[in-house]
Order: sequence, then structure tokens, then C-alpha cells
Amino acid sequence: MRIALFEPEIAGNVGAVLRLGACLGAAVDLIEPMGFAWDDRRVRRTAMDYIDHVRVARHASFAAFQQTVGQARLVLFTTKVSRSAYDFVFTPDDILLFGKESAGVPAAVAEACDARVRIPIRPEVRSMNLATAAALGLGEALRQTGSLPIG
Repeated sequence: MRIALFEPEIAGNVGAVLRLGACLGAAVDLIEPMGFAWDDRRVRRTAMDYIDHVRVARHASFAAFQQTVGQARLVLFTTKVSRSAYDFVFTPDDILLFGKESAGVPAAVAEACDARVRIPIRPEVRSMNLATAAALGLGEALRQTGSLPIG
């Protein structure tokens, strides 16, 4: 299973997702442009030494990323649909896509996805932190597929 971040803007969120990927065994795809310099120390500070335990791939664009998807399903987590991630059936080779913090993904990217799901939240709030959403989404997908690490 992979986590893909579309044009992430906050280095700390990327670092937290890299640490998540390292801990739960998910590769992380970063779709550029990013809103910070990759050598930003905040990424390494948040990911700490865990960054050495996760496979990270950077892609110059969404089109370049799409070339790496193969037969895997691209599952977009978005606030713009009603289907709950908890009612969706994940498969072990799914790629979980999360949009940029300020705007999600453009319509063309959403339409290129095989499925769109949301993490249910209270109606009076807008959205969840990117790294928190990735943790909930990946945790549910790994739970469903029996792929949670043992230890």
C-alpha cells in the first residue's frame, strides 16, 4: 500500500506522513510542486531518523506520478463526497491519495481517481489535518486488508 500526497504545502505534515509510512510499512509518493524546499530541516526534524525506513518517491507532476500507478487503484480522500472510508472496501495494492492542505486536488485529478472517500467528521468543522487524515485512512485500509504490522 502507498500514500500519495498531492502538492503538499507544509513540511511538518510531510515529515509526519513519512514517519507514518515508516511505522506502518507504506511507501510515500510526493507529487510536486511542494510548498517548501525538500531540503527543509523541518521535514527531517518531524520524520526524525524514521525517514531512513520509508520508501519515498518524488514525482515532478501528477502525470508523472500516474505513470507509476500501474494496475493499483487510486483512492482519493476528500471532503467533497459523502462515501465514508469506513464503508469502502480497500485492497492491499491501493494508493491512498491526499490533496494539498489549502485546496485538496483539482477536479481533473479527482476524476482520474478510481474511488473517492471521506473521513466522517462533525459538520461544523471543515477538514482534518493532512497527517491525521493519512493516519486514519492508512490505518483503516491496513486493518481491512489484514496488513497491519505485528509487533
